[in-house]
Amino acid sequence: MFGLFDKIKNGLAKTRNAVLGRMDALLFGRNQIDAELLEEIEEILIGADVGMKMTTEIMTALETRRRAGALKDATAVKEVIRETIRARLQQVEENLQVSTPGGPHVIMVVGVNGVGKTTTIGKLAHRYLQAGRKVTLGAGDTFRAAAAEQLAIWGERAGVDVIRHAEGADPAAVAFDAARAAVARKQDILIFDTAGRLHTKVHLMEELKKIRRILAREIDGAPHETLLILDAATGQNALNQARLFRDAVAVDGVILTKLDGTARGGIVIAISSELGLPVRYIGIGEGVEDLRPFVADEFVEAIFASE
Repeated sequence: MFGLFDKIKNGLAKTRNAVLGRMDALLFGRNQIDAELLEEIEEILIGADVGMKMTTEIMTALETRRRAGALKDATAVKEVIRETIRARLQQVEENLQVSTPGGPHVIMVVGVNGVGKTTTIGKLAHRYLQAGRKVTLGAGDTFRAAAAEQLAIWGERAGVDVIRHAEGADPAAVAFDAARAAVARKQDILIFDTAGRLHTKVHLMEELKKIRRILAREIDGAPHETLLILDAATGQNALNQARLFRDAVAVDGVILTKLDGTARGGIVIAISSELGLPVRYIGIGEGVEDLRPFVADEFVEAIFASE
């Protein structure tokens, strides 16, 4: 039977090949693990977008065991790498909690254009509806003509209300109306979309801060979660985006999309290790059920699983 783990494993096939496939080819037939071999392993890890901090941590663990005579073969090498990555990811594993007594739980979604932001919001709404939650969506991306329409389509598909204004409207005004509507309708969750213009633009970051102030004024503690959507296929650029957004708007967690279409899934590890940001969900397919909560053990086992 094709189970959940198989789905995750298949979704991460390209990343697994980038990490494990190249490593297996390197280690095949080797009966000695020397410093030169470890240098080649380091190159593989860097090339797989694991990140410099995590790569350094792994190489330190490997070298320590090699010097102690505990790194006898390929199996031992892969075990050290797997467990070092697992330990790091477990430190930032933290599922998104959406229980806010006395009012709707507000999730503000940020990220640049093209990362799958609108689709991810639709999938999140579906997940929460399936769990029996009442959900409203706020179309705060008024800059891009198609953004509100796309969100409205997802809202209709999921069966949830979408609060929207005309193209070019003030996003803060949309935030005000969405918050008021969510409270009046006694919703459990409000998911608020934001503009995905270039993350380096100062005025956009100021706009996001204004939205946060409006939401906080209308709903105590809002936004309760700021989720950053990143496209895993962009590799190190995703890490740079995460760093900029974190510094500007206090990101609480990350969703990595399009993992099934890239060999650069190691960026999940880089973001976790270098920025300490929890990965809340990963996207491993186009289907509405393919947005999965991130579980460190599942992710690591899917990367290191045999075919």
